[in-house]
Amino acid sequence: MTGLGGARAVARCDALGVSPYSDMADGLYRAYLTPAYTAAQEKIAGWMEAAGMAAYRDAAANLVGRYEGSDPGAPALVIGSHLDSVRDGGRYDGPLGIMLGIECVAALHAQGRRMPFAIEIYAFGDEEGSRFPAAMLTSRAVAGTLEVSALDMADAEGVTLEQALSSVCGGGIAEYLTAAREPGSIEAYLEAHIEQGPVLEADGLAVGTVTGIAAQLRYAVTVKGMAGHAGTTAMRLRRDPLAGAAAMVLAVEQIARGDNSDVVATVGVIEAMPGAPNVIPGAVHFTIDVRSGKEERRDCVAEAILARLSEIAEARDLEISVERVHDLPASPCDADLMDLMDEALIGAGQPVRRLVSGAGHDAMNMAVLCPTAMLFIRCKGGVSHNPAEHVEPEDVEIALQVMLGFIERLGTRAGDRNAA
Repeated sequence: MTGLGGARAVARCDALGVSPYSDMADGLYRAYLTPAYTAAQEKIAGWMEAAGMAAYRDAAANLVGRYEGSDPGAPALVIGSHLDSVRDGGRYDGPLGIMLGIECVAALHAQGRRMPFAIEIYAFGDEEGSRFPAAMLTSRAVAGTLEVSALDMADAEGVTLEQALSSVCGGGIAEYLTAAREPGSIEAYLEAHIEQGPVLEADGLAVGTVTGIAAQLRYAVTVKGMAGHAGTTAMRLRRDPLAGAAAMVLAVEQIARGDNSDVVATVGVIEAMPGAPNVIPGAVHFTIDVRSGKEERRDCVAEAILARLSEIAEARDLEISVERVHDLPASPCDADLMDLMDEALIGAGQPVRRLVSGAGHDAMNMAVLCPTAMLFIRCKGGVSHNPAEHVEPEDVEIALQVMLGFIERLGTRAGDRNAA
């Protein structure tokens, strides 16, 4: 199977990029618990079964495939990623990790091999949070970190999570949290994912070991001034919150760039109210997202940004309010598993390269439950969340060989531990 699995993984992601596996006609949009989501689950379940696994849907509507190990009582290796996509997204962000997990099992099954532990492939449901107003519900459910109160939500059409869940699998909110895995039931969690950035491509490398997932801060900012007629209010008398917000957005960029570190800061949403061409806005809302591999560095830059925003507001006689929307700590990968991944890279003829993930992944939730490891795969131009997202089958084949080497080494470690 060497040389074929990577290409097949890519081809399967491509097959899932069109109807009936997409909720939009001219691109890819696969949201949690939609017809496209369930159609994709059914297709992938068939691929799992062909690879030698038993496939089922858990209480959070994750698709799970299980390949039994030689010791049925041993903690399992979980390989996972997400099945959902952003609107008009790329084909490989998420599904590629699932397909590679299936290919790992298919390679073992073709050789008639069983590892000391079972291997379970998780196709998580909503890492992107593109339908309901929360993200990573399904991996949080598996990790046991989700509160039932967080499940009281509805999508933009007014369909509640409970209604959507019932229409797909007949379950309800009362059962949702039973998707949680018992502590000690998982040996390790492995996730392969496109890098969604340009580092590997810039370095001429196909794959790299992920050291961890960056700490994230997100703020919702409101700037208020005085609405007025665009034609009759003199410039010197204006309290224009949009002009003030423009200065603030530039300050966000300047401070993050000036730190000369791995910190990134983004204003992704901006809205002026009332939004009429002949009215000076009365209020402006925008978001700020600040990330870094080190929480201390992230927090230092975020504090500098907020201080500068207050200065701009005061100088322009504007009111400003800031709400911290979420604060996600850094999620380091397990040191021993990173070493195993590095060994697998060398075993596959690849140089060792370690890099941090600026994007969030289901691995950050699974880290509460078990040690985690991640492998990044080069993507063209570092482009993601975009139809232009692209990977080379040769790179994916390298990733597959690295993952198989990682599994082999993890199995040896588990066997040595059991023998001792």
